[in-house]
Amino acid sequence: MAAFAVASPLCTWLVAACMSASCSTHHSLNAPFFHSSNRSTSSHRAWRRKLLSKCTTFSSQFNSGFISSFRGFNIHDLMSSCLAFEPCDDYCNTSAGLSSLASLGNNGFSLLFGPKTLPTNRRRRRANRPSPSGETVAIAVHPAEDVGTKKKHHTKQRRVVVTGMGVVTPLGHDLDIFYRNLLEGVSGISDIEAFDCSQFPTRIAGEIKTFSTDGWVAPKFSKRMDKFMLYMLIAGKKALEDGGLTNDQIDELDKTKCGVLIGSAMGGMKVFNDAIEALRISYKKMNPFCVPFATTNMGSAMLAMDLGWMGPNYSISTACATSNFCILNAANHIIRGEADVMLSGGSDAAIIPIGLGGFVACNTLSQRNSNPTKASRPWDINRDGFVMGEGAGVLLLEELEHAKKRGAQIYAEFLGGSFTCDAYHMTEPHPDGAGIILCMEKALAQSGISKEDVNYVNAHATSSPAEDVKEYEALIHCFGKNRELRVNSTKSMVGHLLGAAGAVEAVATVQAIRTGWIHPNINLENPDKGVDTNILVGPEKERLEINVAMSNSFGFGGHNSSILFAPYK
Repeated sequence: MAAFAVASPLCTWLVAACMSASCSTHHSLNAPFFHSSNRSTSSHRAWRRKLLSKCTTFSSQFNSGFISSFRGFNIHDLMSSCLAFEPCDDYCNTSAGLSSLASLGNNGFSLLFGPKTLPTNRRRRRANRPSPSGETVAIAVHPAEDVGTKKKHHTKQRRVVVTGMGVVTPLGHDLDIFYRNLLEGVSGISDIEAFDCSQFPTRIAGEIKTFSTDGWVAPKFSKRMDKFMLYMLIAGKKALEDGGLTNDQIDELDKTKCGVLIGSAMGGMKVFNDAIEALRISYKKMNPFCVPFATTNMGSAMLAMDLGWMGPNYSISTACATSNFCILNAANHIIRGEADVMLSGGSDAAIIPIGLGGFVACNTLSQRNSNPTKASRPWDINRDGFVMGEGAGVLLLEELEHAKKRGAQIYAEFLGGSFTCDAYHMTEPHPDGAGIILCMEKALAQSGISKEDVNYVNAHATSSPAEDVKEYEALIHCFGKNRELRVNSTKSMVGHLLGAAGAVEAVATVQAIRTGWIHPNINLENPDKGVDTNILVGPEKERLEINVAMSNSFGFGGHNSSILFAPYK
């Protein structure tokens, strides 16, 4: 009986291994006894009965010398010395397989392979294992006990807060100056000075006239990098400075839990355009950095290299919705425990001939050249297109307990957000605004916020004839019953910063929470038909105690995004 106690489970283990392997149509050339997938079912059953009978004979032979070689070992020692084969489901369900373990009682499978009912994560892993034949291959070459040693993720929701912000905009590069200009209704739209645009029908933009990289970017890079990267690096470092993170404090952070996710809609257009011009002469004249410095991800990468941050690092490019996509994804990295600190936002610098010409060709730009400061006029019936802008906005997002531990000043809490796609047209919004409505409602549901809680929306409103009205109608659909709702558009003063728009507007939204003041809508002189000005902020700043604020960004391709902020409590 002692011999049988070992021989029977060992034989069963061998049978299980064989039958598990036979579940795959890929039989080994060195194992001719594996059945072919072309054999009939009855033939396979006969083969299995024959194999079982051989194993029964084999078990009886263990009464002689072979079993003596295992004296001093129990069944666990024996199995642990071999690979832990998992029996396939077909074997588990056969009477032959179960009866062969009868002598071991109800724990027969437990002794050899662990419980018959596999843990959920193992079943999922086995179900996802690829098999050319479409069947599950049941042999596992990893020890069964490894499954129980995997570290489980936290179950408590981690909260995300904003602890720093940085901007480079047509209205200033200092956070307070930027928002003071917004509150005062100052326009950053002016004539383009960077190049001769006299032949273009549009000659105005939200252009950054001056900025300095001194103290922010190494000279060797500042001369070679595209402006979108320079804006990004400066805004990112300003966010760190604003968040109270000195160089010494940065060095003390766990760099594996710090990441950068700053996107761009257009990337390094100037660098790439210069490379094309150089190529007209000779490839030898091309800037060796033209390819890496043109890609949208390189700004995030260079900032991470500068800081030594080894956490999540990439960029997202979803046209003018880029920044919101980056901010929400960065927050999700923190919520999932993959990071404690994230720099997130967007940057773009497309006010160059090819950028201006491209949007002119799309017939999307305002041509109010004679009065630049009046050109961007969201919801006004006389709007004739959006005004290009440039710049960058970066938010320092941080896990709440991490921020409290280092004594950070908390500006606001990030509640969540959502993305949707119109799936309708490259540049036009869906006629009934379905994608926008779905996006805002999903953002509320994901964040656990009711419609009545939202009393401020920083709208996408670009000053485009169709888009402004569609967003307004969607807002009324979602929040029309909220009498306290106030809506404004930062673009009325800075223009449309493309991939950076959402981040700069998120900064404006957080500043509104901090200060209790929301900025005006300038140039809204004759509201479009059907637009109720009672929910739109007028030409002067307004005092508002914000409960929950929403910031919308939409982009070419039908990309919709909504993110939510609230005072930290």
